[in-house]
Parts: sequence; C-alpha cells; structure tokens
Amino acid sequence: MTQRAPLLPLLLCAALAACASRPPVPDWQGSAQGAAQRATAAYLAGEDRVAQAEWTRARAEVARTGRPDLLARLALMDCAAQVASLALQPPVCERFEALRADAPAPERAYAAYLAGRASAQDAALLPEAHRQALAATGDPSAALAAMADPLARLVAAGALLQAGRASPAVMALAADTASAQGWRRPLLAWLLARAQRAEQAGNVEAAAALRRRVAVVESGGR
Repeated sequence: MTQRAPLLPLLLCAALAACASRPPVPDWQGSAQGAAQRATAAYLAGEDRVAQAEWTRARAEVARTGRPDLLARLALMDCAAQVASLALQPPVCERFEALRADAPAPERAYAAYLAGRASAQDAALLPEAHRQALAATGDPSAALAAMADPLARLVAAGALLQAGRASPAVMALAADTASAQGWRRPLLAWLLARAQRAEQAGNVEAAAALRRRVAVVESGGR
C-alpha cells in the first residue's frame, strides 16, 4: 500500500516481532505480542482487570530482554489505546515518560503526537497516515476516514482532540468507528464528548439523542 502500516500494529511488529520471519522466534516475542493484543482488546471493551493483567504479562515478557527501548514502545501501545478512548487526564503515558531517555526518536515523536504537541520535526517521524491527519488543513476528517485501521483512526481522532483540532465530523467519525467495532469504552467516551459539545452549542435535540445512545451502551441490553 502507499501508506505505511497503521501505527499500533507497526509498533507491535517492530518492537516485539521485528516484522520478519526469522525462525526460531524467541518465546518472549510471541508471548508479549499475544498479551499486548489481548490487553488492548480488553481495554477497548472496558474490561479493566483483564487489560491490566495482560499488560503486566506483556511487560514482564519484554523485560526479560533488559531493553528499556522495547518497554517504551509497549508503553506507547497502552497510551495510544487510552488516547483513542479519551482517557486524557494526567498521567497519560506515565510509563513511557519513565522510559523516555531510552526511547528512539520515532517513539518520542509519537508520544508528542498523542499528547497533541507534535512539532514539524515530530510529524516527519510519524507513519504516513498520521502525518496526513496532522498536516490536514481545515477539517481533518477525510484524512482520518482514509485510515484503514479502525484503532489507528481512533488514535488520530484522540490526538486531534488533544490538539484542539477535532471537528464535529472527526468526533462523529470516531464514535461511528468505535460503534462499528463494538468497542464499548471509546464509544461511550466519544458519545459523551459529542453530547457535551452539542449542549454547549445549544443543540438540545442532538445532545438528547446522543445521551440515549450512551444509555443503550451502559445498559448492556438489559
């Protein structure tokens, strides 16, 4: 494809599997990859205990290498899922910050992007799809819609919100993306953010409709 791979799979591949089939693969790589994937899926589903247990398992496997740069990349995966779900209160990326000194430049650039503080130098180190979202003038929703990976799209939307650039179209796209995937945590977060923005704009009817959707998700179908 013309775009670089979505960032989260790319980070996982680069950090934990080296994006190559060079048998035999060390046990820690497969174990860490599986745990990180399960942790991310559980977090997006709102299953905190499972997510925390799987992140602990993934970190323990990576720590066997004695490489803080790999732990930093793993921390960014956790952080990205939080940003995608609008869990933006400090300390977001606290684990990464503790490892920043050993993180490569692309990881430091991605951390700045997640925080909504990416510079031009940082942008040059991001995957192409995220560079395009960051560089979009006017409404960046088209750049996000072009992202094939739904989690990368939500991460980009969260980063734009952090930077104060999330248009109503971006927020609607994020909510629709989370809805299509059945990701409870980010869906609730984006629906509530949209409802609050609608209320601030005086659009009572739209806000009420969004809060009815929130109630459906929170009810669990009961």
